[in-house]
Amino acid sequence: MFRRFAYRAFARAVGANLAEAELDLGEYASLGDFFARKLREGARRVDPAPNVIISPCDGAIAAGGIATDGTLVQAKGRNYRLDELVPDAAFARSLLGGAYLTIYLSPRDYHRVHAPVGGRLVSYDYVPGTLWPVNRWATNRREGLLARNERVVIRLNADGIGDVAVVMVGAAGVGNIALADAPESATFRHLRERKTIELGNKSIAKGDELGAFRLGSTVVLVFPPSKATLGDELAVGANLQFGQRIGRIA
Repeated sequence: MFRRFAYRAFARAVGANLAEAELDLGEYASLGDFFARKLREGARRVDPAPNVIISPCDGAIAAGGIATDGTLVQAKGRNYRLDELVPDAAFARSLLGGAYLTIYLSPRDYHRVHAPVGGRLVSYDYVPGTLWPVNRWATNRREGLLARNERVVIRLNADGIGDVAVVMVGAAGVGNIALADAPESATFRHLRERKTIELGNKSIAKGDELGAFRLGSTVVLVFPPSKATLGDELAVGANLQFGQRIGRIA
């Protein structure tokens, strides 16, 4: 009874939509489980068109563009380097000059992350780091924040594109990033060292789950050069929902 009341009060405070939750509120054992809740059947529609790129999560667009010379925008007047975000040097080089999109997940949002395109799941690369907040106030003030925080670089080999980076960036209170194909992932941060898990090119469909945050955080998508076109309507501050079209395979 108390859990149900607490979750409802939290949802009301942040604006979370409880009608989308998979379970009754009383069935979530902890606040962490409630944050990482799954959606009920039919709550989202994944755009089925074969050449369409979908949003991997709910959230608001924080930045986007082309990683010219390996530079990505964090916030107005603050940039960071692709090879700092993606520590595998060869992988980072393959993404130079590609389109990217940064999505901020607030506490009200659905917190699971999905494949933006179909293909094969190559690896998880856990990178230890700080856990600064990643809201607009923080990204406007702290240099290179997204490349300094704890994160998991998910490598996809996408149909018709090649290698794509889906980077789940942790934040204050989000030290446990749960990965769908690595049950031990919740323990990574206690190791405080980089860890790579090869996944053997596992087949994955557009919309399949990749992982979950325990609270609001950030996802950065980076595509290979000339392989993906993101929509012109993706303005900073625009809200996205998992499954909606955000671009096309070029």
